[in-house]
Amino acid sequence: MSGLWELAHYETGTGVMTPGNTVPEIFLNAVKARGDQVWMREKKLGIWREWTWRRVGEQVREVSMGLAALGFEPGHCASVLANTMVEWVVADLGTLCAGGVTNGIYPTDSQGQVEYLCTDSETRIIFVEDDEQLDKVLSVRERLPLLQWIVVFDTEGLQGLKDPQVISLEALREKGRAHDKAHPGLFEERSRCRTPEDLAVLVYTSGTTGKPKGAMHLHKGLVFAMQRSAASLPQSGVDERMCFLPLCHIFERMAGAYVSLYAGSRLNFVENPDTVAENIREISPTVFAAVPRVWEKFYSGVIIGVRESTRLQQLIYAWSIGVGGQVVDAVLAGQSVPGLLKLKFRLARFLVLDNVRKLIGIHRARLVITAAAPISPDLIRWYLSLGIPMLEAWGMTETCALGSLNRPNAMRLGTIGTPVEGLEMRIDPATGEILARGQSIFAGYLNLPEKTAETIDADGWLHTGDVGLVDEQGYFRITDRMKDIIITAGGKNITPSEFENELKFSPYVSDAVVIGDKRPYLTALIMIDQENVEKFAQDNDIPFSNFTSLTRAREVQDLIQLEIDRVNAKFARVEQVKAFRLLETQLTAEDEELTATMKLKRNLVQKKYAALIEGMYKGSA
Repeated sequence: MSGLWELAHYETGTGVMTPGNTVPEIFLNAVKARGDQVWMREKKLGIWREWTWRRVGEQVREVSMGLAALGFEPGHCASVLANTMVEWVVADLGTLCAGGVTNGIYPTDSQGQVEYLCTDSETRIIFVEDDEQLDKVLSVRERLPLLQWIVVFDTEGLQGLKDPQVISLEALREKGRAHDKAHPGLFEERSRCRTPEDLAVLVYTSGTTGKPKGAMHLHKGLVFAMQRSAASLPQSGVDERMCFLPLCHIFERMAGAYVSLYAGSRLNFVENPDTVAENIREISPTVFAAVPRVWEKFYSGVIIGVRESTRLQQLIYAWSIGVGGQVVDAVLAGQSVPGLLKLKFRLARFLVLDNVRKLIGIHRARLVITAAAPISPDLIRWYLSLGIPMLEAWGMTETCALGSLNRPNAMRLGTIGTPVEGLEMRIDPATGEILARGQSIFAGYLNLPEKTAETIDADGWLHTGDVGLVDEQGYFRITDRMKDIIITAGGKNITPSEFENELKFSPYVSDAVVIGDKRPYLTALIMIDQENVEKFAQDNDIPFSNFTSLTRAREVQDLIQLEIDRVNAKFARVEQVKAFRLLETQLTAEDEELTATMKLKRNLVQKKYAALIEGMYKGSA
């Protein structure tokens, strides 16, 4: 498979991994070994600021001792309620080095959710980003008797606040310096007090089918996941990573922050969730992991740009991406790339493909990873045609984001690859469910022994809830979630994710939910891509005053119908969508219908928009 990746200048990293049996051990060993090398970078007020390993080590020590000064004991839980930022990592590592347990809370969570998560985790200290997040905690703290302190990262606008329970991060660090001086050796004692069998972090599930469940991850599981992830995707101090997804989510926490900690790759933080596209071009990461929605967004931007270009430019793009596709065909088939095709591919890169990569910001990427949700194989093929090795991986909260992976030299589109070394996976012969077993499997759900017993059986197999297949070479393919499989009124089993993924390949569709369980035919609720559809409307002189009027415009409805027709042509008649409705509300991460990774929550959407759905079935009984 070397042909394509040679042309893409693919090469593996060669980092020296960090020893240790717990997260604090690995961190302190990394600080000792890497010292004044840069670990993290963040952009504030237009300037990139660097954090060396030594500087991070000093601040983590201060936070750790500050927590000790406030009465925080080993085994206690501290929560972090903030966007993805350097301080999040410092608070996390400071808590772990104090012998504590870290719990992340999404910054988009409501006051009620904050109360539930703090209560369930028995949070003693909570770190909050700013006054907005502080207000959430203050509004519910009377119902949180175990909560002792609130630590604020950014105190701008809080100068007049006099609250005995609220302290700034800087004041906490100052307390830590004093406590460290007064208690020599305490930091070393605290950072070594936890064993591999002890609880390290809580990661709460999205709660799409009820209240969120706190997945308990032990130090040994985190360390195992770091080791196996870094072994599967080698990287080192010369690699640039980008940190932008929520650190509460297991994907960014493990595949981003912790693997970077273990392997030494540099971690670059975006300014805010809205500047990802701009920041990736500045950072030009060499290893980049993201969820499908991000990859879909990049693709949509390119395709819209191509459609607005001249006819000559469109023809050159079509030829170039076609040449890339021919190379991909040969590589995936295990064939050598003919010399003439190699020359054509170099010309295609010069004319178009390298510019597309630079436009996205992945021109330096050795490899990119897509995970955390299903993705269209056609989208992966498009990135491969650019000469970028895109690897689809699978993992989940309960596996510590570790699972299976396509390798650069052994890739099969439409699959999630083969299990990483040390993790077992198999298909339950009775149900078709994917089962997993290994050291990275979580220790259970906090305070929910019955749910834990339902999820991990007596032989240690995790029941993932994903239905799939495995071929003779050990490549797994997920067909859908068990709970999402549709059985139509005619008894036909439908896996809605396949249709949804094909539809999301459109630049005008952000997400979709296919409906049809116990129904005579399939329908869909669709969330349009606001930016691209607005541009379509402007370019075609379609009047609209707001998002709702945009979705109601006949021309927009016809545009989406064309996308439905395109996808319908790929499926059998019983699997085709007969009607659709557009969601008329512009949804953001703060809306309950969306997960933190911007996926529509199927069950919630079907309940909330029940009337809209029923309207698509009137007269069909």
